[in-house]
Amino acid sequence: MALYLSELKLSHFRSHKRADIAVDARPVAIYGPNGAGKTNLLEAVSLFSPGRGMRRASAQDMTRRPEALGWKVSGVLTGPEGTHEVAFQSESGAPRQVRIDDKTATQTALGRIARVLWLVPSMDRLWIEGAEGRRRFLDRMTLSFFPDHGELSLDYEKAMRDRNRLLKDQIRDAHWYAALEAQMARSGAQLHANRHEALRRLQAAQAGAETAFPAADLTLVQSEGEMPDGADALRDALVDSRPRDMMAGRTLVGPHRADLHGVFAAKGVPASDCSTGEQKALLISLILSNARALAPDFGAPPLLLLDEVAAHLDAGRRAALYDEICALGAQAWMTGTGAELFSDLGQRAQYLLVTDSEGLSDVMEATP
Repeated sequence: MALYLSELKLSHFRSHKRADIAVDARPVAIYGPNGAGKTNLLEAVSLFSPGRGMRRASAQDMTRRPEALGWKVSGVLTGPEGTHEVAFQSESGAPRQVRIDDKTATQTALGRIARVLWLVPSMDRLWIEGAEGRRRFLDRMTLSFFPDHGELSLDYEKAMRDRNRLLKDQIRDAHWYAALEAQMARSGAQLHANRHEALRRLQAAQAGAETAFPAADLTLVQSEGEMPDGADALRDALVDSRPRDMMAGRTLVGPHRADLHGVFAAKGVPASDCSTGEQKALLISLILSNARALAPDFGAPPLLLLDEVAAHLDAGRRAALYDEICALGAQAWMTGTGAELFSDLGQRAQYLLVTDSEGLSDVMEATP
């Protein structure tokens, strides 16, 4: 069974005044000049998964300027759960609304019918940036396996913000902390367990794959100390840490202190010390492994969004990537400045030319 979008419609979304796209389940190669709005199409597709989309933008930021009238993205999605009409809309900067088959839906409901993974140029610095970016990357992969992971994260972060306010205000009454720490313990322990299970599945998918892309050994570490195991242990650790946290003005124990550590398995070299090309190859390997691990659980490979990925690979690895995407059976939406970057796909893909004239899009016929 395949998961794919057959229709995608945009109205006043980012640079696109209007776009009306019809495709089939094959990979979609999107090309055109810089600034034409190719990445904006990928962002629209990223909304079909739980979360804030690949740019983590607010609803207001997604509206087309200068009109700022609000925006709408809709599509027809076919997958293991059948075919659904999905729509996202925001009016005049209001929070985004989700509708599935013309009924208001939650992010968790969206996660039951779709999975979307992406790789964008900003992620190229994953292994050398701060821990927050790697945590976000890990949580996106974890969310693909556990659709409620995002809500757990929101619950944990809300309780932690409230607890941090008490710490900054030097509140010492234990009764103020009890309920917040209990919520943090419940949500935090499950977040931690979900992350570990996601890493286990990724490692298994890498171990069983024959690929042109290198495998990464992945471990979850804490920036300080050890992560308590289980909700009760985390709650006790939060209670014990109150004096130290009060001095710091913030919570110093919990899953928000986690970091993802990667090692180029074949060389035994930390990913942070690898070359730029090796770091990119490791990222692609993780995305492909995530897709492979997810396919049997979800019943279909996820939608893949690969922004400017072809420009950063040599010809051999570029061809290997296309072969792996087609073997996986994924509908991959890929961008590049010219159609020649996708020539190895031939008729296995369909081609979409994006022009910068009024933000309109034109579908081109697949060519060998």
